[in-house]
Amino acid sequence: MARAKDWLVAALVLLLGRRTRTVRAGAPRLVPKRETDDRAERVALLLLGLSSVCAVAFIVVYALDRLPAQTQLLGLALGLSLLALAAALIVTGKRLVPEEELADDYPPEEHPAEQDDVEQLVDEGVDGISRRRLLKLGLVGAGGALGLAVITPALSFGPFFRVRELVVTPWRSGRRLVDEAGRPLRAAELEEKTLYTAFPEGADDEQQGSPLVLVRLPRQELDLPPELAGYDAEGIVAYSKICTHAGCAVSLYRTPLFPPTEPHPALVCPCHYSTFDPARGGRVVFGPAGRPLPMLPLEIDGKGYLRAKGNFDGPVGPSWWGVRNRKAGS
Repeated sequence: MARAKDWLVAALVLLLGRRTRTVRAGAPRLVPKRETDDRAERVALLLLGLSSVCAVAFIVVYALDRLPAQTQLLGLALGLSLLALAAALIVTGKRLVPEEELADDYPPEEHPAEQDDVEQLVDEGVDGISRRRLLKLGLVGAGGALGLAVITPALSFGPFFRVRELVVTPWRSGRRLVDEAGRPLRAAELEEKTLYTAFPEGADDEQQGSPLVLVRLPRQELDLPPELAGYDAEGIVAYSKICTHAGCAVSLYRTPLFPPTEPHPALVCPCHYSTFDPARGGRVVFGPAGRPLPMLPLEIDGKGYLRAKGNFDGPVGPSWWGVRNRKAGS
């Protein structure tokens, strides 16, 4: 991190300006004095501004995501931005940067006088540009806007800011569990080796954090992590139905058919076969999922109905960075 900061500071110093060097008193010019080319400078600044505007347009079109011909507009905006930047650099190189060739053999040792000549060449070479600072700022602006345009599509890999719908769930202490028909679930009705789907009573079933998978396990087989102690209700465990890999529905339940190779039950996502161990806090035992299934604490009320004892132990949904570093809320 410190090295990256150093590189950033160095780049800003090089782009925004150098410390003015004092030319040796009485030293003759090494580069002939040339007049400033105001027209070329204005053209270069105009092209840099156009490049910045087109790059910003790319970001705006990408963010709106509802315009007709979306892909064509994105390509046009980015292409024009790159084209304008290239044209600005060509104008700068051909019309504003002095052309001076010095050919000589490399000396065996460094010579301070010759180094001073090189520095003087650099200082004199930019005398023909009257808007140096403005051109530098234009180049920084165009490069920064293009950089933002390039990284903007990375937001499609997962939400970064708008993650409320993924971390806010309808589950809270005391809410009953119901089946797909809205019938409250009794703990005594749940059998081993069977997968059940449940929803929060009175809440929106379509909400991301609503659906659960329920299984009943022999209590002696439970091996929950210490932070999840007490999350089960007489061997019944509940997990989010949304896979933590790509957001598919976990809808398969593998029971031990051949104990020597498959000794434990497992919840399986059919999309990419991420496999989770319900007896051990929903931890990942196979597949691409990046974290365990969020677990919901359960309790059994006086009438035998299953109720939530709180919220999930973690955010629901795929393991995007904007999601996995937050806690589930109500």
